[in-house]
Amino acid sequence: MAAANSEELSGLLRQVAAGDQAAWGDLLERHRPRLYRMVELRLDPRLRARLGASDVIQEAYLIASAQVSEYLKKPTIPFYLWLRLVTAQKLVGLHRNHLGTKARDAGRQISLDRGAMPAASSAALASNLIGREPSPSEAAGEIEQRRRLHEALDRMNPLDREVLALRHFEQLTNAETAQVLGLEPSAASKRYVRALQRVKEILAALPGGLGEE
Repeated sequence: MAAANSEELSGLLRQVAAGDQAAWGDLLERHRPRLYRMVELRLDPRLRARLGASDVIQEAYLIASAQVSEYLKKPTIPFYLWLRLVTAQKLVGLHRNHLGTKARDAGRQISLDRGAMPAASSAALASNLIGREPSPSEAAGEIEQRRRLHEALDRMNPLDREVLALRHFEQLTNAETAQVLGLEPSAASKRYVRALQRVKEILAALPGGLGEE
């Protein structure tokens, strides 16, 4: 098994290779929350009335179930990153199927080892950073905060913004982030520190100084 897989995970993968469907179901369920966060950050808003993150993951799991035997023959990347890649490719396909040529407008794409996926939305990052629903009296100010934060995030270096999404919201390790983006771990770490500093500056400049909390 790939070296980055844990001993427990490697044991489950050996069970899957032996045909244990219960072990396969366990693997899929334990990774669902991380994949859900990934899809939520990248699902085009124009598609949310038609499908949600759970729909994307369910379709991706069908593909993963059909392809896992091939992965297990030669696992060149850690299992979660493989499962994330399958899900990302499904997300790209759904964007193209539902949006056609408009998908390019929505999805500045981030390269992966074997393809590309929609970049994390600045709007989704802004919502996650503010993180709470406003009261009626705060609603107007909240909308303005989100707008300004969205615009500021949109002006960030795209790769720095993606590192922020991977580390801070998807909760990938630095090694996983580096592998996804094809960076050296030291470069990924430096970009994350820089992105966090930039976000802190952005939040501090918002009305109410959110970064000062």
